[in-house]
Amino acid sequence: MDNVFITQTSHFYPNEPVPNDEMEDYLGLVNNNKSLSRPIVLRNNGIKSRYYALDKQGNMTHSSIQMAANAIRGLEEEGFKLSDADVLAYGTASPEQFMPSPAAMVHGELPEAGNMEVVSFQGSCCTSAEALKYCCYALASGDADEAICAASERTSALLRAENFKAEGDVIALNKRPILAFEKDFLRWMLSDGAAAVRLSRKPAEGRLSLKVEWVELTSFANELETCMYLGAEKNADGTLRGWNMFPQDEWLPKSVFSLKQDTRLLGDNIVKLGGLFLERIMKKRNFSGEDVDWFLPHMSSLFFKDQMKQNIEELGLVVDDDHWFYNLPRIGNVGSVSALAMIDELYHSGKLKKGEHLLVAVPESARFTYGYIYLTVY
Repeated sequence: MDNVFITQTSHFYPNEPVPNDEMEDYLGLVNNNKSLSRPIVLRNNGIKSRYYALDKQGNMTHSSIQMAANAIRGLEEEGFKLSDADVLAYGTASPEQFMPSPAAMVHGELPEAGNMEVVSFQGSCCTSAEALKYCCYALASGDADEAICAASERTSALLRAENFKAEGDVIALNKRPILAFEKDFLRWMLSDGAAAVRLSRKPAEGRLSLKVEWVELTSFANELETCMYLGAEKNADGTLRGWNMFPQDEWLPKSVFSLKQDTRLLGDNIVKLGGLFLERIMKKRNFSGEDVDWFLPHMSSLFFKDQMKQNIEELGLVVDDDHWFYNLPRIGNVGSVSALAMIDELYHSGKLKKGEHLLVAVPESARFTYGYIYLTVY
């Protein structure tokens, strides 16, 4: 990517961080009982706190669109106003309406912004990487001089107790931790929030920028059935039956609008396929482990960290533990926001040095899409 730079980053997390022992104060109790699987899932996923756009009465405090707008406003500074942007690309896994498009809704929340091109990416964790790539193409082609890439999630709306059935056998969960994923694990890992980055054709003045070298994405949907889904039911043959194929009176009894995960597919493929795609990229881009100073892995759970580390080291990509950068324990799994949130926190950490290289890994389990972002500190 010639002349594409991340020149500013921002985030917005709603309210105060929620520690593990207060989660059910916000999400509620399933069948009026404390969850048996919660401590087991939390022990495996390594998350210590997260954010909810909820109060303890379950009332919404911020919409996903409002959080995105707040993160985008954080990009403004001397020399850059939102009205200077030519493009807004926005990704989310939790859109709050079918129409208008999520990006149009975010733009509508920003009356101070000028008219601009808006484009939406709806899916799961890779939507922010997809939005980032769109911005890069817009800038590299000369169609735009300034672009904003943003993502936001409000998954807490899906995690309230009334959307869940009772958990399974705690003994079985202890023997095989991944079984916890098949119950209510998503309740104990997903988080709300937003992040945004500004992209320009020129580097920032007076501070470091991140030059976007490339963004690589691929899908394995042609090889594997759906793993994580919402608004559908999975058939015995692995195909999906979407919400509009059911009569309305079956939506609630069949939990059509509950978020679900096929953890057998997750455990068997999420790390392995990420390594396979990375190996292809390393050959295509002719780069090696020596070309990576910082590794920023989006992980749904620290359960997968050792597997991921072994996987990339087999490819020759060896990064010291202190140069693995992730904020999962502090902010939880924020879906499509996670990649931008890691970039944002590291960018403002004071740890980066000119000439260093960052590799951001973004696995997406929904239908197994993968993204890698390669940045140079400029």
